Amino acid sequence: MNLHRRRWLAGSAALIGLPALPGCGRRGAALPEARWIGASHERGHRLRDAPAGGAPAQVHEADALVLGAGIAGLAAARALLRGGVDDLRVLELEDMPGGNSRGHRMDGIACPLGAHYLPVPGEPAVEVAQWLEEIGLRRSEAGRVVYDERHLCHSPQERLFLDGRWHDGLLPPVEALPEAQQAATRAQYRRFAQRIGELGAGGAFRLPTARAPWGAALAALDATSFDAWLDREVFDAPALRWYLDYCCRDDYGAASAQVSAWAGVHYFASRHGFHAPGEEDAEREGVLTWPEGNAWLAQRLAAPLGDRLRGGLLVTRVAEQRQQVEVDTWSAATQRRERWVAPQVVLALPLFVAARVLESPPEALREALALQRHAPWLVANLRLDGPLADRPGAAPSWDNVLYGSRTLGYVDASHQRLDPRPGPTVLTVYHALGGRTAQETLAARRSLLERPAAAWAAELLTELAPAHPDLPQRVKAIDLMRYGHAMSIPVPGLRGAPALQALAEGGRRLQYAHADLSGYSVFEEAFFHGHRAGTRAAAALRTRSSA
Repeated sequence: MNLHRRRWLAGSAALIGLPALPGCGRRGAALPEARWIGASHERGHRLRDAPAGGAPAQVHEADALVLGAGIAGLAAARALLRGGVDDLRVLELEDMPGGNSRGHRMDGIACPLGAHYLPVPGEPAVEVAQWLEEIGLRRSEAGRVVYDERHLCHSPQERLFLDGRWHDGLLPPVEALPEAQQAATRAQYRRFAQRIGELGAGGAFRLPTARAPWGAALAALDATSFDAWLDREVFDAPALRWYLDYCCRDDYGAASAQVSAWAGVHYFASRHGFHAPGEEDAEREGVLTWPEGNAWLAQRLAAPLGDRLRGGLLVTRVAEQRQQVEVDTWSAATQRRERWVAPQVVLALPLFVAARVLESPPEALREALALQRHAPWLVANLRLDGPLADRPGAAPSWDNVLYGSRTLGYVDASHQRLDPRPGPTVLTVYHALGGRTAQETLAARRSLLERPAAAWAAELLTELAPAHPDLPQRVKAIDLMRYGHAMSIPVPGLRGAPALQALAEGGRRLQYAHADLSGYSVFEEAFFHGHRAGTRAAAALRTRSSA
């Protein structure tokens, strides 16, 4: 689509109901072609549309198989190796590991294709903390936990574009709001902070969630939507509601109308709390980040596996038998069917994929799927030839969010760079498409698959235009990554579902390991479920060998 920028942008903007970008008439400014990269939906859809059949061309044997090389699968493989299981294979659909934590490069500049940070883990996330110590990111000095400062997010971390200028932090500052809203908003900020403190008392919300007590109070929160709970609690200040909706879209991929009240409270109570302006302890916890995002972590989890990791393999069938498990795959490289056999298999797959490949899916899996929805996501990397002209206010930050935008804003891949001289960079724009209803989620997934890359690029650039009108002149390349089923949305009733708890307990030969088991997707949850499943599989193999 090598159209002149005036025709392309104005036409695309009109098609999607957006105004044309400013500056479209500048001489010599032509946007580059936007292109899709990364995950191959055709491979995954082969399972849905035309499952491979016929006799396998080759049969392989191993002591253990891990299906899926996302964070859960990689953590499971690590636990198997630590448990003395050397003869294992990790089978992955894509050519590279990481799942939602993969990375990319644009003209030598590293940037993320998905998750881009890890908050410093709290005390309950012991498995993650131990691994961070193994790879040198964390250590103890005089009884105090210390992190390698090179990997902690540099300041300034966050800023918000509101009312024509940038402000520190992401919570809308009261003084930037219309005067008629200021007093009520300030009071609701303080009252919401108090409620989060009350609900989170006694460790009711923890990461991983399996280590948090579950009772009637949490079940009641899980049974209703976050929006309905906020209405009932009379939290109706527009700035607060926008911020809480943004947080839900950021962590859960969908609006506050879709996620449960448990999930809305968990976002704050399990980590950093909610701090009203002026509170003494309003400083947020540190986060670990890298130019390529969490791909940095995925690469270090995958490195010890060597050739045990096999990419380009679509799992088409999993059949549990008396003494072993059969796994059939389709190889993208050889275009043929292969069979893998092992006494222990870890299913580190999204639950809806596990249900398709299992020859005899358990009833608990069917029940979980009846409750579950997955949010589609769009991640765009924009390579710029130099820094953007900035609006007044807070300085350029790692995370940059526009108030009222349908996107989640952007992170700057060069923020961690120690060289202070300005130069080319990559902005990674995140767009959570889960929407407010299940119908919006389905429509967005369809649009993500069918709509041209050029139209999506035009929409994202238009969303950023109020803060950066010179963006079209600076962008030199646009790479788009789409996730049709990026993450489980923690809808009401999902977190406390007995079906999820039953799957998390595992079985004799099949162990489930995916963040879906927690009802939502973050690094700590995926790592926990992977570590637990791998540990169980290793213990079962030891018992088998000693019998």
